[in-house]
Amino acid sequence: MHNILVVDDEASILQSLRGVLEDEGYKVWTTASGEDCLQQLQQQIFDLVLLDVWLPGKDGLEVLEEIRRQEGAPEVIMISGHGTIETAVRATKLGAYDFLEKPLSIDKTLTLVKHAIDSHRLRQENRELKRQLAPKNVIVGESVPMKALRQQIQIMAPTTGRVLIYGESGTGKELVAQAIHAQSLRKDEMFVEVNCAAIPEDLIESELFGHRKGSLPAATADKEGRFLKANGGTLFLDEVGDMSLKTQAKVLRTLDEQRFIPVGGDNELTVDVRVIASTNKDLEEEISKGNFREDLFYRLNVIPFYVPPLRERKEDVPMLAKHFLKEFSAAYGRRPREITDDAIESLMRYSWPGNVRELRNVMERIVIMHPTTTRFDRKQLPPLIHREGSRRVGTEFSTLHQARDAYERDYILKKLDENHGNISRTAEVLGLERSHLYRKMKTLGIAVKE
Repeated sequence: MHNILVVDDEASILQSLRGVLEDEGYKVWTTASGEDCLQQLQQQIFDLVLLDVWLPGKDGLEVLEEIRRQEGAPEVIMISGHGTIETAVRATKLGAYDFLEKPLSIDKTLTLVKHAIDSHRLRQENRELKRQLAPKNVIVGESVPMKALRQQIQIMAPTTGRVLIYGESGTGKELVAQAIHAQSLRKDEMFVEVNCAAIPEDLIESELFGHRKGSLPAATADKEGRFLKANGGTLFLDEVGDMSLKTQAKVLRTLDEQRFIPVGGDNELTVDVRVIASTNKDLEEEISKGNFREDLFYRLNVIPFYVPPLRERKEDVPMLAKHFLKEFSAAYGRRPREITDDAIESLMRYSWPGNVRELRNVMERIVIMHPTTTRFDRKQLPPLIHREGSRRVGTEFSTLHQARDAYERDYILKKLDENHGNISRTAEVLGLERSHLYRKMKTLGIAVKE
């Protein structure tokens, strides 16, 4: 249902427009002043404002100017009883969708209202699609698992089958969901994401299904839920394993019937939504524990996908590192960055417990912290990666003394990094005299510059 605000100081115009528009299925609010119009726009989301030019206090053109400055502003159709070409031209330049003259023609008004609302919807969808399908969301990697994953996406994306994406946190499950949507028959419609782990349990139903005014303590206006927002497109339920059993039951019914009732509502709403879900949990184990509904699992797990952790596709690390360096150099207005072979070698040896997200954060940190460096080597890497990456996999020590020295060297390097190379502060943290730390560093081959 689309929301329309009618602003006019003539009560008869408000009454007639409300009746005509409500008969067409629109939800209508009315007000007689520009000031109240702007206040209502802060409290409620509207698709369209029908705005009289001549109003007491702020006139319609002033109000129009303020409306068009708002992010995600509704379309505005101006109304005038004695309009001039000059007024119409000015209104158009200020961003009005069109201009209606009194006495209003019902047919012309309804046609213009429909076109304006369609225009508003298209502008919103285009803005959202551009943001979601930006180049930064590309799936990077030429390892065998990633090539297989891209091939799977290509095969099943054009179908209507529901997808359940498995993978550890940070592996890029959201990117896979976006890629499926981008290659699907719904690619021109909305992709809407819900992070089930980030929304409190008492709010998740409202987020998914919307609510009616007054149904919740903070519900001062009707709210459109994510299912309705994704109508015709794709809804991505990220970390679905964290959803409460109560919400799971309502999601199950919605998947089966493609309809639902908003929180506090009376009427059912019908939707056409393709659902993609993801999880970092073993859902079969969660089912055995009673934390996840078995019937919902089978509804979601029509086409299972697995996104491998970064440690299982180490050959993709160099390509990913260079990709992120390029992305953040451009984002922060820096010259293109290069990375040395020794730094790549350290990155390849690191275990990446935080997966691709951790690698992305590391590359962003390097670009930010070294604004003038154009070629990064191993020493610019964070200390944990520096140390772990510097030690060859499978290194064995022939004596206990060698193993102890290696541990001491790593530990001192870590404390030096934490204290930004300050020898006195590091010595204090280690409980050593400054001169003793100097001797220890020399013995272990640690230069002061490290």
